[in-house]
Amino acid sequence: MTLRRATQSDASSLAAIAIEVWIGTYLKKGVSAFFADYALENFTPAKMRALLRDPGQFILVSENDEGIDGFIRVSRASPAPVPGCSDVEIATFYVQPRHHGKGIGKRLLAAALEHCAKMSADSVWLTTNAENDPAIAFYLALGFEKVGETHFRIQDRSYLNNVYALTVP
Repeated sequence: MTLRRATQSDASSLAAIAIEVWIGTYLKKGVSAFFADYALENFTPAKMRALLRDPGQFILVSENDEGIDGFIRVSRASPAPVPGCSDVEIATFYVQPRHHGKGIGKRLLAAALEHCAKMSADSVWLTTNAENDPAIAFYLALGFEKVGETHFRIQDRSYLNNVYALTVP
């Protein structure tokens, strides 16, 4: 497994992983047109290329012999939905489910936190669905603390998310 900074040529792989992980994590009973439209509109190679061009984004990938198996995106100047957090967000953090438990997430997070330290961030925040027990357990085990709640919105629908923060080592 190699960690490296994402490049423009990774855009389609990042979009595919985002669709796979998002649908696999949040759509447990089936895929409706409502959620399919959301995923296909938001997780596109074009949108990934735009993020890769944005100097406020830091995207790191984990790559094995076959290709990318996970990535993390740190966003600067990202206001938190609750008071008391920095403006540095772990905006996206996806590892393919078949690669869970191999240390990929821990290595991606450690490298992202190292990047945050280099940019003098004192803390980072992130959100996750309040029902995503595996992610919540992962974050808590690594020292994140729940600091509030917010809602993820798709059109007129709202989904409870927890907000977690961590002091950058």
